[in-house]
Amino acid sequence: MPSIQINNANIYYEDSAPDDQQKPVMVFAHGLLWSSRMYDKQVAHFQDDYRCIAFDFRGQGQSQITKSGYDMDALTEDTLGLLTALNINKCHFVGLSMGGFIAQRIALKRPELLLSLIMLETSADPEDPELVPQYRKLMTAIRWVGMKRVSKKVMPIMFGTSFLEDKSRKAEKREWLGMLQGNRKSGVTKATLALIERKGTYEQLGDITTPTLIIVGDEDAATPYEKSERIHFSIPGSKLAVIKGAGHTSTVEEPEQVNAVISKFLESCV
Repeated sequence: MPSIQINNANIYYEDSAPDDQQKPVMVFAHGLLWSSRMYDKQVAHFQDDYRCIAFDFRGQGQSQITKSGYDMDALTEDTLGLLTALNINKCHFVGLSMGGFIAQRIALKRPELLLSLIMLETSADPEDPELVPQYRKLMTAIRWVGMKRVSKKVMPIMFGTSFLEDKSRKAEKREWLGMLQGNRKSGVTKATLALIERKGTYEQLGDITTPTLIIVGDEDAATPYEKSERIHFSIPGSKLAVIKGAGHTSTVEEPEQVNAVISKFLESCV
C-alpha cells in the first residue's frame, strides 16, 4: 500500500478506491498506540459504497518517525495535507480518541471539507492533570524497557472487560496485544507526550455546524461516557450513541454495533 510525503513526513495510508471519483469518501483517523488497522472492520463494511481512506499518524503504525511535528495542530496539518494530496474536497471524517482530537480541529478550521463528523471514544478537554503523571510513567517505562513489557498493563485501558474476558476471542486479544507490542519506542513516546500536552477545544465546539455523531463504549475507562455527553451537549444538533460491551476501542470490540450506528447516521446525512 502507498505512502506519501506530507510536511516532511512519510505518511502511510490505504485507499480502497483510489481511481473512483464517484463514491463519497470516508476518512479514518486512529487512536494513540494503534494504526489504521483499528478500522479494518469498518473499511470492509463500507468500501462497497464509499471510498475508504485510512492512514497512520506520524510516528505510529507504518508512518515515519520524525523529530518533531506531533502536537495536535501539526497532526491536523498532516491530515489536511493528505486530503489535499489525494484531491479530497469533501469527506465523512471518522476519528477515534486521538483521531477525534484531530477531527474536532478540522471541523473548526476547515468545515467546508466535511460532509459529516464521526467521533468515537474521545474528549474535547485537555488531559486530566491527575492522569498526566501516569502517562509520564508509561513513557519512561517504554523508553527503558520497551513496549512489550508494559503492553499487558495498557490493554485494560484500551479494551473493556467484556472483550478481555471473552474466552472465545483469545486469538483476537493475542493479535491486538501483538500490535501493541510492535509499537516503536521513539514514535510512541513522542505521540504520547503530544497527547498529554494538548489544548482543549471544548469552548469552541458550539461553532461546529457539521452533522456530528459521537460514539462511546459503555465500558470505556479512558474517556468515559460523561466526556462524550459533554461534547454532545456542546455541538448543536449532534447525535450520541452508546456501544454496549465496548471499551476504548469499540471499532474492534463491537464492530457490528459501530457499523450499524454509523450506517444509520450516514443515511440521515444524505
